[in-house]
Amino acid sequence: MASITVYLCFSFMIITQTFGQDIRSEEMSLLPDAKFQCANTTCLPFISVITTDIRNCQFACLGQGQCIAATFHQSTSNCELFDNMLNQNGTMLADVDATSMNVISGTRFPPGWTMTGNMRIGRWRHTASTLANGLVLVSGGYNGAVLNSAELYNLSSGTWTITGNMSVARQYHTTSILANGSVLVAGGQGSSSAYLNSAELYNPSTGTWTITGNMSVARQYHTASVLANGSVLVAGGKGSSSVYLNNAELYNPSTGTWTTTGNMNVGREYHTASVLANGSVLVVGGTNNLFSAFNSAEFYNPSTGIWTITGTLSFARYQHTASTLANGQVLVAGGTSYALSYLNSAELYNPSTGSWTTTGNMSDIRFSHTASSLPNGSVLVADGSNGAGLSSVELYNPSTGTWTTTVNMSIARYYHTASVLANGQILVAGGTYMEISPLNSAELC
Repeated sequence: MASITVYLCFSFMIITQTFGQDIRSEEMSLLPDAKFQCANTTCLPFISVITTDIRNCQFACLGQGQCIAATFHQSTSNCELFDNMLNQNGTMLADVDATSMNVISGTRFPPGWTMTGNMRIGRWRHTASTLANGLVLVSGGYNGAVLNSAELYNLSSGTWTITGNMSVARQYHTTSILANGSVLVAGGQGSSSAYLNSAELYNPSTGTWTITGNMSVARQYHTASVLANGSVLVAGGKGSSSVYLNNAELYNPSTGTWTTTGNMNVGREYHTASVLANGSVLVVGGTNNLFSAFNSAEFYNPSTGIWTITGTLSFARYQHTASTLANGQVLVAGGTSYALSYLNSAELYNPSTGSWTTTGNMSDIRFSHTASSLPNGSVLVADGSNGAGLSSVELYNPSTGTWTTTVNMSIARYYHTASVLANGQILVAGGTYMEISPLNSAELC
């Protein structure tokens, strides 16, 4: 049986809804005798419903994951729900018939999604990096053409601004944040479909890019990992003439040059790379033909420059995610096992034993999703594809080894990015649905 508890404390309310074991809650601030002035702004309600009273209007907002504000009109019992107002209190009008309410940021449980400012350019196959100043840098990607543009997201204003263009348009590239705060972009596929060996550096202070040393091998679908000594390890990918690479190389930020290091045991693309607590790098899965996947894993020792085969996955996979947990284990989730066969399985790698154990399955099969490690230690998996774009979101609890379905995103997408912000929120940006058109929308959780 559903129940709602409302606690009034000055001008703030806590709304809790219970369905058996399912609990939802949020905190709202009250704005009596006021309504949102939406006639001349973009803050029109995304839905209006008839409710018997203010409490049920709050209930309606709680039931919509994207709802960030509501207005209840007493004379008509009309409840307006809003999802796209960056500054609600700046658009108020006096109205004794209305009571308005704002959801206080970060108080919704389970975490809900709200729309934020749109990117200037729709894109997918791009990258996103959270900078030391709190801004998020999005670079490159594809929107019918390969892009060299970049833009910055400002959480305080909820807006995107264009920053300097890269020297080379690229997609399927990697970005790495260096110790000095600059961002290294490496490889990818260029506008002529040629694979790239070029690399460049973004300076957040000036908003400009500068060319740095070229990699020895052109590549896309590779991985890049920042090592404890500050160097960047690039591994694998697909090279010229569609060769699947086992080559690896190291970028030295002090000299701006690359040097080759030990080769992986297996050439692979669409794999993952995770930096472990002991400083080694674990590479997992991948493919070398897109019709079958690898179940192999290997780790790189920075002290010796050597790769060593480690335990075998229970399920071969590529286009999966890998997340390093607080206990040092690595959670691998979803992906593709072979052409048109997608996975909901997950498994854990134990660096101490070099072995894998299966853990709880996700509710949805998915690939090309994102996985974000939250401050409380859980992992949030968002969207992806099962042949079509998904909007579903799930949380993994390392203590129980189980997944919980949480509030859906507003827009289904894959080939998007997810960035953990300084305040613990997750910013999802761009992507595509059915690989038809790029998205410029962004959402916050």
